[in-house]
Amino acid sequence: MNHSLIIVLKKYTPIFSIVFFFVSAFLIYYDIFYFLLLLGVLLLSVSILVLNFLSDIDKTGIEIFEKIVAYDSDEDGHKTPIIEFQTSDGKFFKGTPLIHSSSDVDKFRSYQENINKKVKILYSADCPENFIIKGKTYIFFLNLVAIVSLAFIICSIAKLLGYNIIF
Repeated sequence: MNHSLIIVLKKYTPIFSIVFFFVSAFLIYYDIFYFLLLLGVLLLSVSILVLNFLSDIDKTGIEIFEKIVAYDSDEDGHKTPIIEFQTSDGKFFKGTPLIHSSSDVDKFRSYQENINKKVKILYSADCPENFIIKGKTYIFFLNLVAIVSLAFIICSIAKLLGYNIIF
């Protein structure tokens, strides 16, 4: 089970965002349907990649209860739990879940009541730093993103081939 592509995407998201912005600006100026095609392919690829990761870790991940030791806050104020755990072979890890979502309401909460609280996590036996909090399901949202991105792709290809589906 190799999840290095997800780690690369997470690590280089700011760079991908800048490149995507400039390519998108050009494509919107040239023809918006090229932009919608690019956006659809990108969103579909990421949603399939993440759904595949979640499926793999759900099937082969090791499930343990460990504690939240702190919360990391980004520059916008969104908070991500920092979890400390020990693997089955005795190694200690401390980090943030590979996939985590946060809302704007989280900016105003301190989450002090969750410090030292036990949570169930799933980690990869091959790469223990790849872990998620079990019970937080993103499947519905990711499937919705995949369906919307497929609609973008189909509509864009149809329009670029000369068919008027929507517009």
